[in-house]
Amino acid sequence: MLFPTTLVGSYPQPEWLIDRQKLAGRFPPRTRAKELWRIPAEFLEEAQNDATLIAIRAQEQAGIDIITDGEIRRESYSNRFATALSGIDLDNPGTALDRSGHPNPVPRIAGPIKRMHPVEVDDLKFLKAHTTRKVKITVPGPFTMSEQAQNDYYKSPEEASLAYAQAVNEEIRDLFAAGADVVQIDEPYMQARPERARQYGLAALNKALEGITGETAVHICFGYAAVIHARPSGYSFLPEMRGCTCKQVSLETAQSNLDCSAFTQIDNKKIMVGCVDLADMAIETPQTIVARIKRALPYVKKENVILAPDCGMKYLPRDVADGKLRSMVQAAHLLRAEFA
Repeated sequence: MLFPTTLVGSYPQPEWLIDRQKLAGRFPPRTRAKELWRIPAEFLEEAQNDATLIAIRAQEQAGIDIITDGEIRRESYSNRFATALSGIDLDNPGTALDRSGHPNPVPRIAGPIKRMHPVEVDDLKFLKAHTTRKVKITVPGPFTMSEQAQNDYYKSPEEASLAYAQAVNEEIRDLFAAGADVVQIDEPYMQARPERARQYGLAALNKALEGITGETAVHICFGYAAVIHARPSGYSFLPEMRGCTCKQVSLETAQSNLDCSAFTQIDNKKIMVGCVDLADMAIETPQTIVARIKRALPYVKKENVILAPDCGMKYLPRDVADGKLRSMVQAAHLLRAEFA
């Protein structure tokens, strides 16, 4: 299929499930933030199941081709996985600067990082049990998790990132064994901290992908539109992704009005083109989204283009998110009709 559609990962969580005002009023949590959930602990899993079904059905009704679980069970894209590993002192968190330079509570590494058990495999199995479409699930990347932690155990940040990479690799293997069609690694801090990403981040990312033969994606972004409002004119860490062993790279173009000629630097990858602006509450017309994709087509083969929103859809009102997804799907139909 030409121009398949997908989410980056997240879909809006219902107000009855999570306190969306508190969620939006803070930076994405790095440690656990159980106080955000409105449902008592003994009923939370059932409520998250119900909300995940809503996210799946919304994507199906919009016509999305590759479905995610909406990351409904997560307080942020990274903290659920990062706090499930051994070696993390959950009772005594550390502090690290977020990508905007503010100190945040973060996991404190107090011992060897190891994956004790599968973290997201049950999430994937639930997703597969409730849709017949292709499915994608996301995991936080090793470099980003090492940047979102206080390292009190390893000799260097590089050593910590490689330990995270081993845990991610084990998780990805289990996710593909459980039937994932696509596994995406989220590495936003490669854009935020490109020098360290060049020094050891790419090596950690490739270690996380070592021996993996399934369809893998890496997402690099400028930060949530709801949190980070200024956008640079281009990516500071992109040509290096040519040396990544992933199959797809997910990039934002809508809000930043990105110069898509940068895609020629990674012409060995499929490109997940962020073509829906999540900073704008207006629902784009399909023609607007088509125009955004056409900006990319001189620089990437049409067979290698995947349509997705920019990242951070969880912060949108649900009706706005649904409207934007429907427009994106209609745009994909227009593109297929023109380029098939």
